[in-house]
Amino acid sequence: MKTFASAALLAGGKALRMGFDKQLFHVRGDRLFANMLPALTRRFEDVMVVTWNPEMYGGMGVRAVSDVIPGKGPLSGIHAALKEAKSEYVYVLACDMPNIDLAYIDYMISRIEEFTPDACVTQKGDWIEPFHAFYGKRALPAIEADLLADKSSVYYLLKKINSFYISESEARLFTPDWALFRNLNTKEDYANLLKSLDVLEPVQNIMLKSCELEQAVI
Repeated sequence: MKTFASAALLAGGKALRMGFDKQLFHVRGDRLFANMLPALTRRFEDVMVVTWNPEMYGGMGVRAVSDVIPGKGPLSGIHAALKEAKSEYVYVLACDMPNIDLAYIDYMISRIEEFTPDACVTQKGDWIEPFHAFYGKRALPAIEADLLADKSSVYYLLKKINSFYISESEARLFTPDWALFRNLNTKEDYANLLKSLDVLEPVQNIMLKSCELEQAVI
């Protein structure tokens, strides 16, 4: 089995703060995921989407998988990704995290090769970033035990397994403004993303189109 062939994008439940499904973010005429895919495929030959609606990803050149033990948030998604992965480690990110840094991925891989942990994550003060992170198949027994015990905390899991933490100072060499770890939780976040990409169409119009797409898909 290869070591670093798989990546997984978690496209879980609907976003209450945003008002519609984050899988349907639309940027420059295409869904946000489609804009993220070229960077992921440059590093990973096996790209998965963990989703409750696999039909949304037909014809996109990715594998759509669903939670094996549903209803436990991101930990359910990480579990599904590891179960389906074609490599020992899986790079995990979320569907509302548009920034991908290949140099940072390569740096994380180098640290994993050096220390062979069960997971490699980034730490900022007392906060642990659960995404833009690598998880290894050796963590599966601990994850399954937590899920079956109705425990869904990724942070609790990372404290139990052999986790390697990249420090904030190391990470800021790659993402000085911490943009890599920003996600889109509100309409304002989405509007700021569009502004940074020089997309002039009002966010309300794009969200309306996304809602129409959601209705068509469902």
